[in-house]
Amino acid sequence: MTTDEFELFFERGVTDGLPVVPPTRARVERMLQATRRAPEVLIGELPPNYGRVTVEKVAINAVMAGCRPEYLPVVLAVAECACEPAFNLHGVATSTHFSTPLIVVNGPVRTRIGLNSGFGVFGPGYRANATIGRALRLLMINIGGARPGETSMSTFGHPGRYTYCIAEHEEASPWPPYHVGRGLSADASAVTLFAGEAPHGISDHSSRTARELAGSLGWSMAGLWNSKHFPLYSHTMLVVGPEHARTFADDGWSRSDLQRHLHDTIRRPYAELVPDDGHGEGTNLRFGRTPPHADTLVPKFPSADEVHVVVAGGTAGRFSMAIPGWLGTRNGSQPVTRRVEGD
Repeated sequence: MTTDEFELFFERGVTDGLPVVPPTRARVERMLQATRRAPEVLIGELPPNYGRVTVEKVAINAVMAGCRPEYLPVVLAVAECACEPAFNLHGVATSTHFSTPLIVVNGPVRTRIGLNSGFGVFGPGYRANATIGRALRLLMINIGGARPGETSMSTFGHPGRYTYCIAEHEEASPWPPYHVGRGLSADASAVTLFAGEAPHGISDHSSRTARELAGSLGWSMAGLWNSKHFPLYSHTMLVVGPEHARTFADDGWSRSDLQRHLHDTIRRPYAELVPDDGHGEGTNLRFGRTPPHADTLVPKFPSADEVHVVVAGGTAGRFSMAIPGWLGTRNGSQPVTRRVEGD
């Protein structure tokens, strides 16, 4: 066995495939100083192995991920979301699907700890985004037991399984912050956990009205999961770029106007969704012996409320991103929001 401190963590199987920061007692104690909670306080049990998540264990994995102490309250809120049964991390972590937890951060904590909400928001270059998302993945591995090919059975996964953390660009948004719609005040700091695939980019440089742009974004999203999968039995997140958001604002559209428009207009006739010679995969609708009339319009999205709209990204470029979720309201994952301690 090697005595190299970095190689030891690989040998013990407690990394995500990248080197980790050794969680010395001094480092962990410095991390714990960022919370008023006692180290032994139980946050919850983390699927799929339902390991016990304490404040100290969160701090240890935050150190390993490279977090600064001031990030710890955010990581603790993320851990609370991940342990919430409604999020169904057991299903997300063990499914053959692609999804992984996406962290969306709102409120004053974004600027206080340097989270990126603008240019390259899904990419590298910002320690807070990279290490907070990575801390959750290390918790999933080291406490939850989510190991690829053993308990984590995603056929492909996606790069967000290393780290998947963004902040909403509230300053560039024409609408109230996303977490206000989740029941919190605008001046609170919050995290939302959303089980999502990788972002699907949508480019539209020509639409100049809200209706045109909503149709462009919506019909681009019509192929999510499968072009015949109507309705899409999952929550969906639309990350609207600031330039696109301004187009909606110029026409007086609210966030809910956009959600309703997507639900009400992105529909296809049932006759186009049944299997044919060119499309062996048919609609996911199950009507037994009473299918709808051939001309019945079937919505892509199960409801307006299950389309989540967040504003993020750089202020130049007419782009947005669509992120399909994992399954639906019965057996799938529900987005979960928690307030960040101290805000």
